Amino acid sequence: MEKLEIYKWFINQDAIMQALYAGLFTWGLTALGASLVFLFKNPSRKVLDISLGFTGGVMIAASFWSLLSPAISYVEMQNEMGLSSTPSWIPPAIGFFLGALFLFVLDKVIPHLHIFAKREEAEGMETNWRKTILLVLAIALHNIPEGLAVGVAFGALANPELTGMNEVFSIGAAIALGIGIGIQNFPEGFAVSMPLRRQGVSRWKSWKWGQMSAIVEPIFAVIGAAVVMQVLPILPYALAFSAGAMIFIVVEEVIPESQSGGHTDLATMGLIFGFIVMMVLDVSLG
Repeated sequence: MEKLEIYKWFINQDAIMQALYAGLFTWGLTALGASLVFLFKNPSRKVLDISLGFTGGVMIAASFWSLLSPAISYVEMQNEMGLSSTPSWIPPAIGFFLGALFLFVLDKVIPHLHIFAKREEAEGMETNWRKTILLVLAIALHNIPEGLAVGVAFGALANPELTGMNEVFSIGAAIALGIGIGIQNFPEGFAVSMPLRRQGVSRWKSWKWGQMSAIVEPIFAVIGAAVVMQVLPILPYALAFSAGAMIFIVVEEVIPESQSGGHTDLATMGLIFGFIVMMVLDVSLG
């Protein structure tokens, strides 16, 4: 099937299926990144730190270009059309805060362990779960807002009330977000599977747990699309909610971990590069 035919087939799917396929795509790239565990015996911490930095850059750029900016523009257009008189910053601000609060609560409740932390440094509720499971849960936590973001982006396209707002919501922008999340999932899968391998876990199990960390993405992509399709007024809040959740993860987990290995400048440049890649994708395709 040619690329154009694939594109036509994809845009003719309903929003739920588009969100599902996009979520499966991001999950697949996580699995592909995790498969590098079969090729590399013991990659340097430098590579892992750059990978995490890149992940953080993509998430920050996606939070603004693909989520916050459209949320603000949507409210502004509603005001211009006389459908609302709400200040354009209120829904995005509320959604952004609630998204961060949601991840804050999950961070305190769900047992998890950051990639380079020791078992006794596990966060969340007390548990006797193995370190491997705690590591996977940590990555799954910050894949939740990524899945929601992709789902909300596609769900926003399905409502006829948004006709005429193509400059705010477009299939290109939604696809760009899915591609961006998928691209950053590739080094993320690598950054999960390799630490497991370095701890003595077999290559097969390292890959299995590495890709499993992204299984939540297609699930929450479908949830995000379904919610927005059913309750359109929640759209700007949902977009900003996903952004707030992602920024919480970046600041609380991704950046600190990328900077903890002593390669701060390289990790920072990885972040800058990730931001540029996501910005270019969104602007060019959106």
